[in-house]
Amino acid sequence: MTVTENPVTEPAAVPRQSRLGRAVAFARNAWRGLTSMRTALVLLFLLALGAIPGALLPQRNLNEQKVAQYIADRPTLGPWMDRFELFDVFGSFWFTAIYVLLFISLVGCILPRCVDHYRALRTPPVRAPRNLTRLPHHYSGSAEQTPDEVVTRVRKELRGWRTEVRPGTRDGEITLAAEKGYTRELGNLVFHLALVCLLVAIAVGKLFGYEGSVIVIANNGPGFCTTSPAVFDSFKAGNVNDGTGMAPICVRVKDFKADYLNNGQAEMFTSNIEYQSGDDLQSDTWRATRIQVNHPLRVAGDRIYLQGHGFAPTFTVTFPNGQTRTETIQWRPDDAMTFLSSGVLRIDPPGGMYATDEERRKNQIAIEGLFAPTALFHGSLMTSSYPAMNDPAVAVDIYRGDTGLDTGKPQSLFALDPEQVKQGRLAKEARVNLRPGESTSLPNGTKVTFDGAQEFVNLQVSHDPAQQWVLVSAVAMMLGLLVSLLVKRRRIWVRVYPAEGAAGTLGKRRTVVEMGGLARTDQAGWGSEFDRLRARLLDARPDSADAKTTGE
Repeated sequence: MTVTENPVTEPAAVPRQSRLGRAVAFARNAWRGLTSMRTALVLLFLLALGAIPGALLPQRNLNEQKVAQYIADRPTLGPWMDRFELFDVFGSFWFTAIYVLLFISLVGCILPRCVDHYRALRTPPVRAPRNLTRLPHHYSGSAEQTPDEVVTRVRKELRGWRTEVRPGTRDGEITLAAEKGYTRELGNLVFHLALVCLLVAIAVGKLFGYEGSVIVIANNGPGFCTTSPAVFDSFKAGNVNDGTGMAPICVRVKDFKADYLNNGQAEMFTSNIEYQSGDDLQSDTWRATRIQVNHPLRVAGDRIYLQGHGFAPTFTVTFPNGQTRTETIQWRPDDAMTFLSSGVLRIDPPGGMYATDEERRKNQIAIEGLFAPTALFHGSLMTSSYPAMNDPAVAVDIYRGDTGLDTGKPQSLFALDPEQVKQGRLAKEARVNLRPGESTSLPNGTKVTFDGAQEFVNLQVSHDPAQQWVLVSAVAMMLGLLVSLLVKRRRIWVRVYPAEGAAGTLGKRRTVVEMGGLARTDQAGWGSEFDRLRARLLDARPDSADAKTTGE
C-alpha cells in the first residue's frame, strides 16, 4: 500500500513594514509624545527641579574657591558631583537638554493650538440644540412680539457676543446662537507664547552677553576702561561673545557712602562716579552720575551695577637706604556685619637697591593680617565692632624674604602661600597692631607704616542684548495668565416661534421663547449670570405666569 503524502502548503509570507516606514512611524509617535501638553508640564517640572542644585550648591561661575573647598571637604562625594556638573548647573549638558526639549515641546504644543484658535474665530457659533430644556440652565416663556422682533431685540442687546441667526425646523421658527469668551483661549496662547519668547530671550542673553566684575578704589582712584576682559577681576563671556567686541566705557569712582542701621546692618550703598562713552572718549569729556544698589548706570547697551564695597589698607615701606614704596590694595571682608577684613600686601624693593636679583628677592616684604574699620581690642587681640570706618586699625604679621613675585605663578590676593613660610623662603619678623600713622621697624632697618585705608567698590558690567525682551515676555505672561483665569467661555441659544391659537391657527403677535445657556468651563455663578441675561434680553420675570426657569 502506497501512502501518498499531501504536500504541506507553506503560508504566504506576511508583508512587513519597511524600515523606512517604521522609522517614520517611530518619529511621528515620538513627536506627538514630545509635543503633548503633558510632556511640556513634565519638562517644566524637571527644569524647576534641576534648578534646585544651582540654588543650594556653590556654582563655579560665581565662586570657584567655594566650589574647590566644597569638593575638598567631600573627597568621595564631591568629585562625583562635579562629574554630573552640579557645580555648573545652568551650563550643564543635562540642564541644557531639558531646556531645549521644553522649548521644542512648547513650540509643538502652541502652534497647532494657534491654528485651531484661528479657525475657531472664523467658525460661527454652533447651532442650537434640539431640546434646550436638557441644558443645565434654560428658560421657556412667551412674548407679545413677532419672532423677528424678538430676535432683533436680543441680537441688539448682545453687543460683544458673536452671534449667528439661523432658520429653525418649525414654520416661522428662528434660532439665535451666541458665544463669548474667545479671549480666554487667546490669553492662554499669549501666556505660552510669551513663555517661549522668555526662554528664547534668556538663551540669546547667554549667547551674546557678557558679565565682568572689577574692584575700583574710591576717592578718585584709578578707574578702568572696558577695552578687554583682562581689565576685570572676573569675567564671564557668552557662548558667542568672547568679550573682544565690548563697547568701550571708562569709569572712575569719586566717592562711596554706606548707610548703616544701629545694629550695623547695611541700609544703602551710594557712589558718585564719572564715566566716558562714545564721543566722550574722543573729546575726553567726563559725565557725572550716581549709582546705588539696584539702580545701575545704563550706557552704550551695558549696565554698571554697584554690588558691594570693602576697605583697602595703605602701607608705606621705607627701606634702609631711605627709599619708600607705598601700596594700597583691597582686603577681603570676612564678616558682613562688622567688615573685619583679611588680606596680604607684597612689596618689591626699588630697582638698583641691591646688587643681584637674588639678594633683592630675599628682601621682599609681605604684610598679612586683619583690618578693622572700627577696632575693638581684647588685650592684643583685635576685632571689629562696626562696619563704618570710625576707628580703623590693623593687626599684621610682617615677613621678609622671597614672596614669589618673580615666579610668574598666580597667587592669592588675600593670603600667603603657607609652603613659602614652611620652606623658610619667608621669615616672620614682626607681629604688631597699628593705627593710622603708626609704624614698626624690622631688624634690618626697614620701617613699615600704616597710613590708613581707602574704601573700594565692586562694580559689575553686564551686557544682555535681550534683557528688554525678557521684561516684555514676563509682563505678557502675567497678562495672558490673568486673562485666561478671569475670562470665561459661555454660550446661549434663543429659539422663537409663533404660538398656536386655541383653534389651531397661528397667533398674530404671541411668540413662544426658549432660551438655554451653557458655560464652556466650570464657573461658579453662571446660573445668576444666566438669569441676568434672560431678564435683560427677554424682559422676563421668573414669577410670571407664562415663564418657566430651571437650573441645576
